[in-house]
Amino acid sequence: MDTSILTRVSEFEWRIEPEGDMRVPGIIFASEDLIQDMDDKVREQVTNVAKLPGIIKASYAMPDAHWGYGFPIGGVAAFDAEADGVISAGGVGFDISCGVRALHTGLHRADIEPVKERLADALYHTIPVGIGSHGDIHLDEPGMDAMLTGGAQWAVGRGWGDSADLERIEEHGCMAGAKPAAVSAHAKKRQRNEMGTLGSGNHYLEVQEVSEIFDPATARTFGIASGDMIVSIHCGSRGLGHQIGTEFLKTMVLRAPEYGITLPDRELACAPIKSETGQTYLGAMRAAINCAFANRQIITHLTRQVFAKILPEATLTLLYDVSHNTCKVEEHIIDGQPRRLYVHRKGATRAFGPGHPDLPTAFRESGQPVLIGGSMGTASHVLAGNPGNESLSFSSACHGAGRAMSRRKAYKIWKGRQVIDNLYEQGIIIRSPSSRGVAEEAPGAYKDVNAVVNAADKAGLARKVALLKPVVCIKG
Repeated sequence: MDTSILTRVSEFEWRIEPEGDMRVPGIIFASEDLIQDMDDKVREQVTNVAKLPGIIKASYAMPDAHWGYGFPIGGVAAFDAEADGVISAGGVGFDISCGVRALHTGLHRADIEPVKERLADALYHTIPVGIGSHGDIHLDEPGMDAMLTGGAQWAVGRGWGDSADLERIEEHGCMAGAKPAAVSAHAKKRQRNEMGTLGSGNHYLEVQEVSEIFDPATARTFGIASGDMIVSIHCGSRGLGHQIGTEFLKTMVLRAPEYGITLPDRELACAPIKSETGQTYLGAMRAAINCAFANRQIITHLTRQVFAKILPEATLTLLYDVSHNTCKVEEHIIDGQPRRLYVHRKGATRAFGPGHPDLPTAFRESGQPVLIGGSMGTASHVLAGNPGNESLSFSSACHGAGRAMSRRKAYKIWKGRQVIDNLYEQGIIIRSPSSRGVAEEAPGAYKDVNAVVNAADKAGLARKVALLKPVVCIKG
């Protein structure tokens, strides 16, 4: 990206000055190296988002930002329904409520090492993974609607986990306002056999070692220490969420003229929050959030079953579960006054700071755990929400490394077997049904996650707590 057309606010903050139809400025959080490596499309998309009706304060991009559908991936924008604000399906993304869940194991590397091949095989054969993967759970119509209404609470009620898990999931594992009737029959059909499955692309289940602690006090609050083994699960709402996104993007494009909305880009299809289309999408999106909560809860149950057989001394308790493709109604202070805003985070993680009332009691003083997934074979991170990050980015942070190249380009450079063998030499076991998928997700296809996390830390979005390195990766 050409930095000469940006205003540098600080070492890690860059501003796009409002011009033309922009209602607010654009703000990009990144180091100079990261922003120079960003495609100019990121600046264009941040600018276009700043033109949408009812947008408040600024259009933001996180340090891992890259080109996406309408909104950049790593984009954050908040809208006020009382100021003719809109909701955008492109501002949420296709994999609605994709997120990361982290579990303690109570184990160390020495416990895992003798059985890691066996553990990898058992996880791979127990948790369905890959394009169109199906599990053993088959939902009829009433069961589907109950899942879309109840989320992880529904899953726990069916025996997949226990009630203690719910305290460590945003929204306590159940998003209010879900409307299963707003979800099409086709979307429900796509999900009927996909509960408890990882899916494909950048989704994964990893067994990871805590290799470095940056903030000992917060790490103790989170219950993690150097040498601990963690299980991380990264997935979302599968076919149901993708279908909802696809359908509502088309509807919003067609109805935009009716609502008097001129779109700077068709991919930014949106509808007034108070409109019938806006309210219907909100109901469907919230149902998809519950689908993702339930999906990660079921995968957690399956993971616990595997560990119970191979490492019965393990205690897989939940650290936290947070999404990074959502639109949530939150109260934020604007010009000294509290306002209810519809905060879109697309490839961006909610990062509430200390004292926020929506956090579990255990994290009220430390701030929210912010779970940052690495690319296959590279580090993941645990961060914590910072005091004051609300005024910076509506309490938002990055969500991962961010792609540095397209999947097609990655496939031309790497071969799946080569990637698997190289990682094996580093002590990392990969299990995947797709050689092509492994090549597309090669570590070199992504930005340096450590550079991204350092930028988020230095910008004040969230502070570094711990670095996690993979030992076993089950990959879609």
